[in-house]
Amino acid sequence: MLIRLIRSNYQFFLPYAVLLLVVGVLQLTRSQEQLMQWVNVRNTLTADEIFPYATYLGDGVFFVFVCLLLAINNRRIGAMAFASFALSSLVSLFLKLVVFPQSVRPLKMFEHSTYQYHIIKGLDIHSYNSFPSGHTTSAFALFGMMALIDERKGRGWFFLLLAAMTGYSRVYLFQHFVEDAYVGSIVGTVSTLVVYLLMYRWVTQYQKKDRPTV
Repeated sequence: MLIRLIRSNYQFFLPYAVLLLVVGVLQLTRSQEQLMQWVNVRNTLTADEIFPYATYLGDGVFFVFVCLLLAINNRRIGAMAFASFALSSLVSLFLKLVVFPQSVRPLKMFEHSTYQYHIIKGLDIHSYNSFPSGHTTSAFALFGMMALIDERKGRGWFFLLLAAMTGYSRVYLFQHFVEDAYVGSIVGTVSTLVVYLLMYRWVTQYQKKDRPTV
């Protein structure tokens, strides 16, 4: 079932696998500080305007809002999306608060650095609970679910693009390290796959009655 699911949604999972490979190799060959500097130096005025808003695609409130919209069309799909939100959020919080409670964010790590990092003025930047990135976790859980339930599978790459942009925004905004976003993407994607596999039969059990779109 899992292999068939991934194959039928290869437009999302194939580019995601490539992204994981490329970013994974970069993390093996570069330090987190080097990766932060690579992203940070590529700042523009346009990006400074866009990413503070784009990052909200990974906000929990936005996720719940989408779940409610899905539930209006089909309550079972809405419930499945909410279950993905709940599972991914709980795993992320467990890692943040229990397993890695002392993980510091870039602002704290580099507070005495001689390198002049670009930071958007007026942006509220946190100092602790860096690993993993909760926004990235939510974004990949949400857009991964959207790719799975969308009948037009050719749009899978677009959902991945939105999720990846959210993860990149967390690094660009100096809120997280690359490794935080990297692991967050895995937590979110795996959470959605687990929920989808567990709830798919329940969602489609009364297909004629509820007209699900999965």
